[in-house]
Amino acid sequence: MTPHLTITQAGPALSVQDQGRAGFRAQGLTVGGAADRTALFEGAALLGQSPTHAAIEMAGSGGSFTSDADIRIALCGAEMAAKIDGEPLVWGASHLLTAGATLTIGGARNGSYGYLHVGGGFATPKVMGAQGSHLAGGIGALLTTGDTLPIGPDVAQEVAMTLPKPDRFGGGKIRIVQSMQTATFDAQTIDRFTATKFRRDARANRMGVRMEHDGAGFATAAQLSILSEVVVPGDIQIAGDGAPYVLMYECQTTGGYPRIGSVLPCDLPRVAQAQTGAFLTFEFVGMDEAVALQARYLAGLKALASHVTPLVRDPATMRDLLRYQMISGAVSAVANPFEQES
Repeated sequence: MTPHLTITQAGPALSVQDQGRAGFRAQGLTVGGAADRTALFEGAALLGQSPTHAAIEMAGSGGSFTSDADIRIALCGAEMAAKIDGEPLVWGASHLLTAGATLTIGGARNGSYGYLHVGGGFATPKVMGAQGSHLAGGIGALLTTGDTLPIGPDVAQEVAMTLPKPDRFGGGKIRIVQSMQTATFDAQTIDRFTATKFRRDARANRMGVRMEHDGAGFATAAQLSILSEVVVPGDIQIAGDGAPYVLMYECQTTGGYPRIGSVLPCDLPRVAQAQTGAFLTFEFVGMDEAVALQARYLAGLKALASHVTPLVRDPATMRDLLRYQMISGAVSAVANPFEQES
């Protein structure tokens, strides 16, 4: 029988997301997919499965969930308060969700997007080669209370595993390379841009993140003569009011605003996970360095499984203690262990 996960109470922005659907830009559809790609690989490592499996992306807060069978789950991305039947869970770890138990996930404590993974992945239909909802493109929709998602076959059993705590939350330095219009900005504007301490604006979604800052806006003398051309996730467009927007995975396919730079793919999760008001700065790097940084990031994703370790839990707080084999072999209920057998 196929197990199912039911959303008994949906948060404001839950959606099924995966690595996105490539190859449709010519038809006007960007890749889409999870706002924080790294979290997909983390969940896969914790559950010992492929990172191509879809997960539930939770923007800002989660909700409550139940399953009709025992399933494995992993919680990744922005740290959120999580409990099973009132018992607190460690974030960034895998757990057992027993049939009928209620998983409750609250608001984000650090970061913007949390992810709920299940062992076997969600077995929802693919549309144009992917399961993820592309909300801006009209593919799929936000999950709502009462929705039930089928779960695929789980080939593993291990739970109570964890990964080192990631450091991509709370903003910080974002590495960028030159984009199509970088050279049209004068040197003083470029210097001021890289010296500015930006704040992640509340105006942010899966299409783009607005950067707020003090002082005058940014502009180039050539911005009124720019023709609409291809844009990609990571591009930093300078809007008419002088504010930078970092384009995310559901951005438009073309645009006419000048681009002062483009965020490296390996740093885009840091932009996505910055909470409202978090500080970010931008630093230009050369193309050779950018390629090396991206290669190092991809190698790190592949190596995540080697960093998974058992989650140490306090037996006094484990309501499911009897599910764990604490000793090996058999013991006698009547024999005295201190008496030597003849």
